[in-house]
Amino acid sequence: MDLTLWQYQFRIIMLGDSTVGKSSMLKRYTEDLFLETINQTVGVDFYVHFLEVEPGVRIKLQFWDTAGQERFRSVTRSYYRNSVGGLLVFDVANRASFEHVHEWYTEVCEHVKPHTVLFVLVGHKNDREEAGERVVQRAEAEKLAAQLGAPYVEASAKTGHNIREAFELLTRRVYQGLLNGEVQLREGWDGVKSSAPQTHQLRKPQSSVPEKPTDRCSC
Repeated sequence: MDLTLWQYQFRIIMLGDSTVGKSSMLKRYTEDLFLETINQTVGVDFYVHFLEVEPGVRIKLQFWDTAGQERFRSVTRSYYRNSVGGLLVFDVANRASFEHVHEWYTEVCEHVKPHTVLFVLVGHKNDREEAGERVVQRAEAEKLAAQLGAPYVEASAKTGHNIREAFELLTRRVYQGLLNGEVQLREGWDGVKSSAPQTHQLRKPQSSVPEKPTDRCSC
């Protein structure tokens, strides 16, 4: 496989409190590995993965894994603006991490304007439910996701459950945003890059109905 061939590059940022498992999710998705103990992210780590969203359309995914600790926030904030997608991650056995999701969402929205960031909310470590450790119920997580205008997925890096689905859901959501104009290629913005903007044209759906204004956060 020629890793130099791709049509689009999407920059995706991992968001959430420290210890919710953002790095473990990326390790499972990009390398299919799970480590019981993983070094805490300091500042920002980078991962790269490739996904073919449809025949002939290959996406290079550049993931920014941000540290959840407050002392690194000034560093991680500098990466928000050049992101087109965000995985908002909380631990289903940690209510504080769930309560902080809206803060992460708001902070990104404040820093990325006038660009658009699309989100997926992930309830991570759902394997802990069997041990009776779950404190955030699916219904309240789905309610929050609806308020944020984001799909909701429950996953576990430990078992591998829904890890691939979470990342690919976000990737395909961004790609559909390109098709329908919700996300646009912009000069000087690295959230989305095209390797051949003159030769690879997006196949936007045709519609005779004018698009209505949206109150979605243009983040």
